[in-house]
Amino acid sequence: MAVLTPENGAAPRTGEPPDPGARHQLTAVTGLAALSLDAMASVAYGPEAIVLVLAAAGAHGLGFTLPVTLGIAALLAVLVASYRQVIAAFPDGGGSYAVAKAHLGRRAGLVAAASLVLDYVLNVAVAVTAGVAALTSAFPALYDDRLWLCLGVLVLVTGVNLRGIVDSARAFIAPTAVFVGAILVVIVAGLLRDAPASTEASAGHASVLADDATTVGALLLLKAFASGCSALTGVEAIANAVPAFRAPAARRAMRAEVALGALLGVMLIGLSVLISRFGLQPVEGVTVLAQLTDASLGHNAAFYVVQFATMVLLALSANTSFGGLPVLLKLLARDNYVPHVFGLKADRQVHRHGVVWLAAVSAGLLVFSGGDTNTLVPLFAIGVFVGFTLAQTGMVLHWRAAGRWGRAALNGLGALLTGVSAVVVTATKFHDGAWLIVIALPLLVALFEAVHRAYDGIGERLGIGRVPEAPHRERSLVLVPVSSLTRLTSEALTAAVSLGDEVRAVTVCHPDPEDRLRTEALERDWALWNPGVPLVRLVSERRSLGRPIAAYVREEAAAPGTRVTVLVPEVEPERLWQRLLQNQRGAVVAHAVRRETDAVVCRLRFRLANR
Repeated sequence: MAVLTPENGAAPRTGEPPDPGARHQLTAVTGLAALSLDAMASVAYGPEAIVLVLAAAGAHGLGFTLPVTLGIAALLAVLVASYRQVIAAFPDGGGSYAVAKAHLGRRAGLVAAASLVLDYVLNVAVAVTAGVAALTSAFPALYDDRLWLCLGVLVLVTGVNLRGIVDSARAFIAPTAVFVGAILVVIVAGLLRDAPASTEASAGHASVLADDATTVGALLLLKAFASGCSALTGVEAIANAVPAFRAPAARRAMRAEVALGALLGVMLIGLSVLISRFGLQPVEGVTVLAQLTDASLGHNAAFYVVQFATMVLLALSANTSFGGLPVLLKLLARDNYVPHVFGLKADRQVHRHGVVWLAAVSAGLLVFSGGDTNTLVPLFAIGVFVGFTLAQTGMVLHWRAAGRWGRAALNGLGALLTGVSAVVVTATKFHDGAWLIVIALPLLVALFEAVHRAYDGIGERLGIGRVPEAPHRERSLVLVPVSSLTRLTSEALTAAVSLGDEVRAVTVCHPDPEDRLRTEALERDWALWNPGVPLVRLVSERRSLGRPIAAYVREEAAAPGTRVTVLVPEVEPERLWQRLLQNQRGAVVAHAVRRETDAVVCRLRFRLANR
């Protein structure tokens, strides 16, 4: 049984100071806006996916739209109930990854994590391209610029998320409310009509309806069910990002999950009822949602408001990934499966590296696809079904251990349905590109394992978890590379004599006459200056700066009980562009010493702006 604490769900004790980071965390309402856009937007293509599959059996097949949708709504209810329990049991977030790792083992957890990573990345690309596709449908002149439009939307969403998940939620509350309100108005208006108000949207477009079939096979219904389950993508996002909520985090996240399930279920069932009520038939070039809007509200300004709201929400539904994936990467970094940099959190509670990485990979996918939705859609939703199945299976074991057999049976049914959906979706879309996911999933798991092995090796060599030997003092030698006599040289030597027992300045001399004259002049000036620090000439036959110094460091470090520090003085220019004027000698020396020796490298910055 999970224990609620102030961090994971219980209210803070009276008298405790308020959390200063709370204003950068989500409430139930802002969490719904930040993490549910993917699921909300799916009503624009979920019912259409069902209709297009059933259209293969003609009008008789379309009669099964509502029963299939009710099956999906039932699965939605199971998933929402399950993820509420996941939130309570795993308040640190991670969703499917946390459940699978705890109850199915480490490898299953990595499969769940890999499936979520792939789904989140693909969601961004699909959402952006779908939104831009809606825009180019309304304004065909923009079609040739769709890739640049996609990248522009991606930059916008990324920029908002770099300001923090709360800022992104506030920015997207209005579009979410407008879209949900518009869909509910379409449903209510349609239920009040006996006949379509208009069919102008579909007029002149070819029907994709096949001839009537005498029967509708179970395989076709199963395929329609699996395709319609694309409307369930995003249901898990709230459970993945529980730490992003304001305390009591678990309670707020559970409220947001229930609200998401209720709104999504009402919209899916309502639109399916209208499909049956108006006898809608799918046509080429016009979405099912556009036809339903036309039939319910007429072909007027309201029709275009709904289409514009749909376009905006589709494009912004990429925000779900930006809210969930960085939190998942943080947990993977904590468990040593991805670089630890993903676990760092910037101001405003932003996992900046996760946001930037997601944007970069998504941009690559957009460029690869040319901004075309159809190239990406076959890859979409497979990962989320794998995650659903593992999470449901893990919760079966969770409830079985607790003796709650009724809940275990419910999750078992959910695991069966989502598992079948995963198999059907993969099989039906395999030749359209789903084979890439089948290959990418195990490769990503192998990558996680490789990173983990690397961290294990590093930890073993560092002695992590073991008590180290007591520190002791050794002879300290500080070497300062110099090439001229300036204030920078004086500052560097002052710092050096403060650090070590012995200090030496070193300069590299090459065999050409010009360099010998320069070195001799430096030695004369050094003797006149007499800083109390010897100047050592390092002769190098090759035109190299870093290697002679690294060789001298190795020679001195060979003496027992000696610690060598190389202090590299560098100028910090007043203006950023002035860095182009520097010769980068300090960087060359630091790189060579760090690569070829075990000496400590210190880079002393001499700031011109403060002098």
